[in-house]
Amino acid sequence: MHQYKGKLIVHTGSMFSGKTSSLEKDVKRFNIAKYKTVAFKPAVDSRYKRNEIVTHDLTSMSAILVNDIDEIIEYADELKPDVIAIDEVQFLGGSVNRTIEGINGFLERDLTVVVAGLDMDFTGRPFEVVKELMPIADYLYKHHAVCVKCGTDAWVSNRKSKDQERIKIGASDEYEPLCRKCFLKEKGNVID
Repeated sequence: MHQYKGKLIVHTGSMFSGKTSSLEKDVKRFNIAKYKTVAFKPAVDSRYKRNEIVTHDLTSMSAILVNDIDEIIEYADELKPDVIAIDEVQFLGGSVNRTIEGINGFLERDLTVVVAGLDMDFTGRPFEVVKELMPIADYLYKHHAVCVKCGTDAWVSNRKSKDQERIKIGASDEYEPLCRKCFLKEKGNVID
């Protein structure tokens, strides 16, 4: 596991693609290897349990609720972890530049950072922080769910309601994974 020291591992893709499960698996492996790990999740993520990262399969791990990267920095200075895990990184408050600067600061201190986050919102627009993390990642994993309409690899998390606010926390009650073709058809942009 020493090869991951000072490295950034990014898990991204649509909802229901296994991003959080992969983050959880990475953290468990680091724990087995005797690394001190601390996991964080944005306070805005009110699904499931407050102080746990919970996958859609309902596996979980302890996590500290934070509002932004500055709170993660404070906890890291206090707890002195070897590995920092951040779930739903796209929901961290504060500026994108500050978040990237904070994560780069961890990497410069030889800490390992594992993040999971949506690459795009429900309209297919990139989440800026994930877009900025992808090129600086040492390990980048694009995960795919299964399109609920046709069974191919899903590309985006389609919002089922007509609600247009960008951030709306939900699970299968609010979102469904769709491939590009089915998403465009759903939005009326493609004719068979």
